[in-house]
Amino acid sequence: MKQYIVDAFTDGTKIFSGNQAAVCVISSWPDEQLMMNIARENNFSETAFIVQEGNKYHLRWFTPGGEIDLCGHATLASAYVLMRFYDAGDAVTFTTLSGELTVRRHDDLYAMDFPAYDLVPVAVSDAMIQAIGFVPVSAYMGRDLLCVLETEQQVRDCVPDMETVKTLDGLLLHITARGREYDCVSRSFAPKLNITEDPVCGSGHCHIMPYWANVLGKKDIAAYQASIRGGELFGRVGGGRVELSGKAVLYSCGEILDGVL
Repeated sequence: MKQYIVDAFTDGTKIFSGNQAAVCVISSWPDEQLMMNIARENNFSETAFIVQEGNKYHLRWFTPGGEIDLCGHATLASAYVLMRFYDAGDAVTFTTLSGELTVRRHDDLYAMDFPAYDLVPVAVSDAMIQAIGFVPVSAYMGRDLLCVLETEQQVRDCVPDMETVKTLDGLLLHITARGREYDCVSRSFAPKLNITEDPVCGSGHCHIMPYWANVLGKKDIAAYQASIRGGELFGRVGGGRVELSGKAVLYSCGEILDGVL
């Protein structure tokens, strides 16, 4: 089994920034427990598995805690691998748990057409304040919990109480604020998926970007994920979708040994 490690949503084209994803290109689906074991062995926020089906590709994403329904950075990484190593051209369509997702390459940017999550306002709770260490200005629920903070510095300084984060509604917790150099900054935490902090979360920005597009009254959003690795994302919001773009760089390629499989 070929496995590629790609840094996606890199800040420019720098290695060791953005979010790492392992991409496994396979001819048929292995046992689901094996995919889980590979994801845990990699211990990245996501490991992607791809099987070609006709002129499309079936894509599944696994965290160390289980399979998930949407992942941006591993989709970008998967498209990068297929376009670079498998002659997939400048556009690929993936069949996923979130429906068909198309990725198109424009020079060094990879643009992904993702569904935007509907955000429902929720009351700021004592548990949110305890989990984040700051009082959110507002909070919203989609698949994940989105908490809006007063300043970019609060986002950067946040040291979350992970045990309390686990008690909050939503699959992940995202915190965001208006940015100084970007339209918004954010961080994403996923202890329910055995991920302390997701370095750059694409699916999270299907919450974050629609929020800021509405607040700022603009369709095009430039975002920065302020994790230790850091990462840039560019989005266009409209029609219930987010066109999410970013860059990628290859870290390594290798082979998972037959004895493992």
